[in-house]
Amino acid sequence: MGTELNRRSFLSASLVGVAAMSPLLAACGSGPAQKTGANTESGLQAALPAYAPSSPVTPDIPSVPGGPDIMTDPGFLTYPANPVATVPGVPGRGGSYSAVTPLWGTVPPAGNAFYQAMNKALGVELTMKPADGNNYNTIIPTMTAAKKLPDWIQLPSWWNSNFNVGGLAGTQLADLTPYLAGDKIKKYPNLAAIPTGAWRAGAWGDKLYGIPSFSSSIALAGVVFFRRDIFDAKGITADQVRSADDLMNLGKELTDAKAGVWAFDDVWTYLYPAWGLPNKWAVDNGKLVHKYELPQFLDALDWHNKLAANGYLHPDGMAGDKSNANTRFYAGKTLITGDGTGAWNLADYQSGTAATASFRRGAFNVISADGKATPQLFLGPSTSELSYLNGNLKPEQIEELLAVANYLAAPYGSAEYTMVNFGVEGLHYTRQNGVPTATDAGKKEVQAQTFPFLASPRAVISNPGGDVVTKDYAAWQAANAKSLYKPVFWNMNISMPQSVATADAAQPVEDAIKDCYHGKKKVADVQSAIATWKSSGGDKLTQWMTDNVLSKYGTGQ
Repeated sequence: MGTELNRRSFLSASLVGVAAMSPLLAACGSGPAQKTGANTESGLQAALPAYAPSSPVTPDIPSVPGGPDIMTDPGFLTYPANPVATVPGVPGRGGSYSAVTPLWGTVPPAGNAFYQAMNKALGVELTMKPADGNNYNTIIPTMTAAKKLPDWIQLPSWWNSNFNVGGLAGTQLADLTPYLAGDKIKKYPNLAAIPTGAWRAGAWGDKLYGIPSFSSSIALAGVVFFRRDIFDAKGITADQVRSADDLMNLGKELTDAKAGVWAFDDVWTYLYPAWGLPNKWAVDNGKLVHKYELPQFLDALDWHNKLAANGYLHPDGMAGDKSNANTRFYAGKTLITGDGTGAWNLADYQSGTAATASFRRGAFNVISADGKATPQLFLGPSTSELSYLNGNLKPEQIEELLAVANYLAAPYGSAEYTMVNFGVEGLHYTRQNGVPTATDAGKKEVQAQTFPFLASPRAVISNPGGDVVTKDYAAWQAANAKSLYKPVFWNMNISMPQSVATADAAQPVEDAIKDCYHGKKKVADVQSAIATWKSSGGDKLTQWMTDNVLSKYGTGQ
């Protein structure tokens, strides 16, 4: 359906998982020292828009709350037969603007019928200039260096360091605080319905700059999946797996190397939180501690190392082959795998059932490694995609584009959403079994989907033709929402000096960790890499984060 329903339409789920694992960090290059870009709690609260949920289209599976700022995505089993309009009239006033977004796919022809129809609906002349997503991190710095940004631009947060968004905020990017802070956003009700956490991701230095796309109040790095159809046939249910020992026992039970079946593919990235580990930082008695320094980190590594040593990890997984992981999973060569939650979708179901008619993906509930502690899993950023307006725009132009953004952010199933995501009925799509389905013209002009990168509504779960996927994923979210928590520095934007950012990336340690859980190195080798990291910059990183972020701005939780 819409791109927010399947992030793999523009980015692999694995990369989304990586982006969700870390705070939003922007490394400053050489030049004058900059502020961290983080927000004070009082300043942030003053800048954030007031949240005003809207539900003109009633979901088949309503959202349920978890903890603070945590809410499951609503589920839809059908597409509304008569989409309702949420924006009265035409939002624009005839202005002319340019917009640049990343595109992982074929660039639609310029000035095509869909663009023309959208401009008519929006009331502006918006020239869309999609740029190659694979080279986007090199294209944008050229624009910023020349100070020639378009009027509207999408800057994915996983490239904050490449773009130095913290430095652009307030210089080349427009401050939206005067237009959207507090109740001011009620002028734009569809924008007001975007979760508050997503707006936090677009705030820098107590001011609001970014407009969120593809936001969710239950964004996760990923989960540990299993072949539910095969488990069901063996009488194994997800609720029987409550500890790391349970998983190791499954490794022994399910692995049959002679038959070409291994219980596990790579799961480290998605399973290590079961040992009570954070995504990166923890605060212990007021002191900031990196996950590398927590004793349970080595326990988690030891378990994964044994998983490989025992022969329960597929050889291709041990070799680091991720590109064919789904193929192995579909074929039943692996029965347990880790992946981003974006993997749980209609396309996955169709590919799986094409390989094995009975295919059904399931996911283990959040567990604690010892089976005794309260299971917990940290949230990822509420969004990793934000658009920004050019700082040279006049106030009336900013207001016009915010009105356009309000149209683009119309909720799933609305008349505006249908237009933005499917185009003109009869030309770009027709209804098949009630579902808007792209025509040849739609596939050429609309399906690349550039407009949702400028603004889009909160995520929903919808997989027409694969209701089992929607029901299973929605049920998993509901069952695990209470186990989720906001990690230290959640949704915070932090600009740091390049030397500190290098220590933050900790590439030598990460390489050693990967070799360890693939069985190529021992835990002691990782301990040695961590010791080197601490002395060569890790301790300075911790001190810098303590002095410049924790002490001044708190944890963001």
